[in-house]
Amino acid sequence: MNDLNWNRLVLDNYLSQYFIVASIVLFTFTIKKFVGKLVAKLFYKFLNRFGKKVDHKSFSPIVIRRLEIFLFLLFAFSAIDSLNFPKVLNAQIFKTDTKTIANSIELGILIIVFFSLFLRFIDYMAAVLENTKLDLAEDNQLIVFFKDFLKIIVGIIGFLTILQFVFHQNISQFLAGLSIAGAAIALSARESLENLIASFIIFFDKPFATGDLLKVNNITGFVEKIGLRSTRIRTLEKTTVSVPNKQMVDSIVDNLSLRTHRRAEIKLEIESETSSIVLETLLQKCTDLLKGDEITDSSVFLSDITSTSLVITIEFYTTPIAIKEFFLIKQNINLKVLQTLENLSIKIAGSPKEIKLSLNQQ
Repeated sequence: MNDLNWNRLVLDNYLSQYFIVASIVLFTFTIKKFVGKLVAKLFYKFLNRFGKKVDHKSFSPIVIRRLEIFLFLLFAFSAIDSLNFPKVLNAQIFKTDTKTIANSIELGILIIVFFSLFLRFIDYMAAVLENTKLDLAEDNQLIVFFKDFLKIIVGIIGFLTILQFVFHQNISQFLAGLSIAGAAIALSARESLENLIASFIIFFDKPFATGDLLKVNNITGFVEKIGLRSTRIRTLEKTTVSVPNKQMVDSIVDNLSLRTHRRAEIKLEIESETSSIVLETLLQKCTDLLKGDEITDSSVFLSDITSTSLVITIEFYTTPIAIKEFFLIKQNINLKVLQTLENLSIKIAGSPKEIKLSLNQQ
């Protein structure tokens, strides 16, 4: 009786076949986590051999969950395909039938999950590289850039794969058709293509990197992200500005983070009646004021003689310290210069109560 029950046909398949398929699906569902962890463990060992240390608990969910789903669907669909499609369900729909539609849906799900796994794998590798101690900030930004770029390429390949195997479209003819329309699309998207090319120029020429302080097109701020189309800058007013990469390449970019020194200049206009002896004393005292560990280079000289004043230029350089610290150094020097003028009884040209200080900083 049991043999007759197992050999009974239900929807063009024996009950024993249904039992075997159900057992395979259940077994695959049970061991999918074990297989996923095993594959991940082998991959961890592979990374460790190349010196890539990663936190398994932090990054495992990025890949393992999609890997488990893909393995389960792969074995489950393979088992289900061993069954005969019931003739009673195989209805004709337009130029196809329900069996073909079911097979296409099944294949489409597998392709989508596979490429989704591929995208997660790209995220995983980017996370591994970002958590590797890199010396240069542009290296991390390069990882982010190529992660986005590769994900776009994988997405396009996935779309073409679905067209080929799910919708049974001839990819070569499809691409040929795209090439005809490609010229018009390229012309309409010329600016986007120029920005994309400019982004590659930025990453390989490396005029700036994430975190650098830039001055470009009357905009001064810190680079937050270099994308495929634009560069995002956080201005000194704490607003965000997106500058197209083409402008970042074509414009004059002043990378303030790469400067080796900070420069300040003070111009003193004193009365023309000041004697040369007092003037020489003033020059010497100002020179002595600029001797300090924070000052790397300095000069004090009589730069101009006019009918109404004598112009003294004081110039000094510091290391590329923080701007607030630089302002404090400049303020201290200004105060000491004023004290020196008072001690030598030197008057500023013009009103006795008016002090003319022309400050330029770079």
